[in-house]
Amino acid sequence: MSRGLNKVMIIGHLGKDPEMRYTPSGRPVTTFTVAVSRSWNSADGERHSETEWFNIVAWGNLAEICKQYLNKGQQVYVEGRLQTRHWDDKEGQKHTSVEIVANEMMMLGERREANHSEDQSMPAESEQAAEEDEFPF
Repeated sequence: MSRGLNKVMIIGHLGKDPEMRYTPSGRPVTTFTVAVSRSWNSADGERHSETEWFNIVAWGNLAEICKQYLNKGQQVYVEGRLQTRHWDDKEGQKHTSVEIVANEMMMLGERREANHSEDQSMPAESEQAAEEDEFPF
């Protein structure tokens, strides 16, 4: 029996704060966008870059975590699967959307103390000592 694989991994920055809603049955769902940029040099040595935007959907406990800890501009790793949705709008126009249904999320980059209450318990002296250790002159 053959098996398929639908797995996506991205690292990028949030385009806006996550939005959380609840389904009629009470299940939380959070949506947000992630911008992933890449750059390259063309054959003539010219530098190019482009940004791809991804729609992310998280369900359940992960939805609540994303809403609580993620903010616009924050760097994030998201792992999940691609899903295509189809719907008709009020005027009868057909729409299609490809999104990543997240099953794992990891916050990257600098930690922001305002978003991490456990970080706020770290005394300022420890931070100062750590900085002094880095520059022993």
